[in-house]
Amino acid sequence: AIFLIKKKIHFLYIFIFNQYFCVFVQYFRCLDMVAVDGQFTFTADRPQLSCAAFLLAEPDQVIEVEYDSVDIDCRGGDFITVFDGWVMKGEKFPSSQDHPLPLHERYVNYCSMGSLRTTVRSNQNVAMVFFRVHNAGSSFTLTLRKHVNPFPCNVMSQTPEGSYTMVIPQQHRNCSFSIVYPVAIDISEFSLGRFNNVPKVKSMPGCADSGDLVQLLGGNSLDTMKLVPITDVCVSFTGPTHMKVACDNTVVRMVSSGTFVNRVSFSYRMLDRHELQNIKLNNVEDFCFNN
Repeated sequence: AIFLIKKKIHFLYIFIFNQYFCVFVQYFRCLDMVAVDGQFTFTADRPQLSCAAFLLAEPDQVIEVEYDSVDIDCRGGDFITVFDGWVMKGEKFPSSQDHPLPLHERYVNYCSMGSLRTTVRSNQNVAMVFFRVHNAGSSFTLTLRKHVNPFPCNVMSQTPEGSYTMVIPQQHRNCSFSIVYPVAIDISEFSLGRFNNVPKVKSMPGCADSGDLVQLLGGNSLDTMKLVPITDVCVSFTGPTHMKVACDNTVVRMVSSGTFVNRVSFSYRMLDRHELQNIKLNNVEDFCFNN
């Protein structure tokens, strides 16, 4: 699942180049990744029984999907479903534990809702459109729009390197930043309202019981709940704290009780081939290589 996402993100840059520098009709393919606004049409030239479009926006954006026109046979088993997040092989991002909606509310099926709900908006910078059509000539047109999210929570990184600051403003929620590459990561700042100006402490026994903490997770799953805990931090510090994680998915996850304004800043870059060959001394990284 992670390998497919990486491959699609690679081709995404070519798609964005074409979007801005070439003139062509915007359309969905049966398996697609889209990171631009606009109107997209899918027309079946044959039965397409298992299709999905991965939608991706900037970290500080959410995605709106509007049904413009739909010509499919709902009674014959066709469907179009928008999912609030990404899902592959049963693995979901954000995980059910981190998303504000129950799982069944994250799926919005056009054939069930019809004209009752013509727009769907995600809670983070990723969403998906699943669709199945049995007859050639069946078609639909959707409009994709991006909207600014003043307090982004769960984020899928668009790139294998960058920097980010996650802030949870006195809200009881969990937020994750997912990087689907093996990376070197530097946590430069972490602050909790109750522990300001405390000297740097990398980790602390009993962090899981503190109610406010930052977790660094790694593994080969899209679902953060299936990843391996690398370290927990629940005491404020100013960094940097440097770690290398040779996993297909590296996640910075903040757990907030809602009592404080919590903040973590970090930067990351993809590990090169030489680094990957020399990091098996770390047990967690060995786990990622062997599973």
